Amino acid sequence: MRRPVALRLHAALAALALAAATGVVLSMPQAAAATGGATGYASQNGGTTGGAGGQTVRAATGTAIHAALCARASSSTPLTIEVEGTINHANTTKVSGGSCNTAAGVIELKQISNVTLVGVGSGAVFDQLGIHIRESSNIIIQNVTVRNVKKSGSPLSNGGDAIGMESDVRNVWVDHTTLEASGGESEGYDGLFDMKDNTQYVTLSYSVLRNSGRGGLVGSSETELSNSFITYHHNLYENIDSRAPLLRGGTAHMYNNHYLRINESGINSRAGARAKVDNNYFEDSKDVLGTFYTDAAGYWQVGGNVFDNVTWSARGAENNPAGPDPQSNTTVAIPYAHTLDPAACVPAVVARTAGADKGLLVSDGSCSPQTPSPTSTPTPTSSSPTPAPTTPTPGPTAPSGTNLSIGAGADGSSKADGTSYGNVRDGDLGTFWSPAGSTGSVSVKWGSATTVSAVAIREAAGSAGAIGSWRLLNGDTGAVLASGSGAGVLTVPPTALKKITFEILGSTGVPRVAEFETYA
Repeated sequence: MRRPVALRLHAALAALALAAATGVVLSMPQAAAATGGATGYASQNGGTTGGAGGQTVRAATGTAIHAALCARASSSTPLTIEVEGTINHANTTKVSGGSCNTAAGVIELKQISNVTLVGVGSGAVFDQLGIHIRESSNIIIQNVTVRNVKKSGSPLSNGGDAIGMESDVRNVWVDHTTLEASGGESEGYDGLFDMKDNTQYVTLSYSVLRNSGRGGLVGSSETELSNSFITYHHNLYENIDSRAPLLRGGTAHMYNNHYLRINESGINSRAGARAKVDNNYFEDSKDVLGTFYTDAAGYWQVGGNVFDNVTWSARGAENNPAGPDPQSNTTVAIPYAHTLDPAACVPAVVARTAGADKGLLVSDGSCSPQTPSPTSTPTPTSSSPTPAPTTPTPGPTAPSGTNLSIGAGADGSSKADGTSYGNVRDGDLGTFWSPAGSTGSVSVKWGSATTVSAVAIREAAGSAGAIGSWRLLNGDTGAVLASGSGAGVLTVPPTALKKITFEILGSTGVPRVAEFETYA
């Protein structure tokens, strides 16, 4: 959206003044998205484009990264930050502004959206300093190294994760990164790639995770099951003790990863989690798949994997390894197109493509690394197709019966200032939820399975007609129940679920959902 010339000039001068004080270099031309496009679950839920279409700035310090965030017109203004050099505690301070919420000693991507952080030039190294994503959406992190982030000892880092996501995070693509530690928890290190407290639609691709006690987790406890729809592909997990990853609830897809020297346990599916494990290469490792350290069972679907010198422990009350002959105990439908490399070539392909400063090479699905095209579309895989959803025409009136949303819970993608997820299930047409941008999602959820066969989406006064294309999703599985255009009443096949999600894919102006009504 363009502003009057005088306002744009004033904003530019203010940004330049801030840049001079912090060391950020601004480049005024518009930027393209990161090379290639988001893959896996990050391509769903409206997609992940980061700062595509926005301004590009260059930053050589953590303070400059924060300053670039704070110089935006709003917390959702698209922005690409090109990072070169070493980012550490000494050069990372808090910067204040209306479009940011930063902190010293950590890269804080908090309460923002539409940002790309990409390493350029001679490389970008975040040394003993983590990248934290909180209450944010549509974030890309690409071509950076994050190393030796501690949660205890000296120096300290807020949280201890190399890359950590927490509190209502949606659509993050982390690609061609190197995440590494120099020990385990006893040496002060925590996870390399963690997701907690309602983080969904995340992809980790072409990355290296190594030399750590903990690779990463999805969910902070056996009862914290709000995280889901995570893809891990073409990554190297090397010399990791456990959590490669640890899954608590939700759905995850692991394909074409190379697991080398997993010392204690690898993919740990627990508390009802469902993992699709395709064409990976497991080498010189122990207990690479199963449910470990708990009696809260998880599930997996396996196919095309190679197990090279993998050992398996005996089964017990809190130990259920999938091997020595791993078999599927569930089925997992994957909604996006992807191409599987044969597992036999995965070590070679991953060695050439995974990690920072590898030229952003990707696989073409036939074991041949190549430079991605920014407009390329992945070739569909031979995995089971997802049935085409119905496309109902919304009607004007409410279904009969009780609105099941009243008294239920609610969550969603990042919300616009001054709005609340709870406003869509309070029975009050005078309150509403609005996404941080023109797209987003809002969900209604229950503590136990509830059958829903009709939904009414009510727009707030003055916003009628703003909602364009949308999808209605089963929040438990990610399955598309219906799709269409425009708000109103729609019917779906009766479905028992704990969570139902209305995803806005396009809109005219600012969409405002006053009520998300559900009926049996």
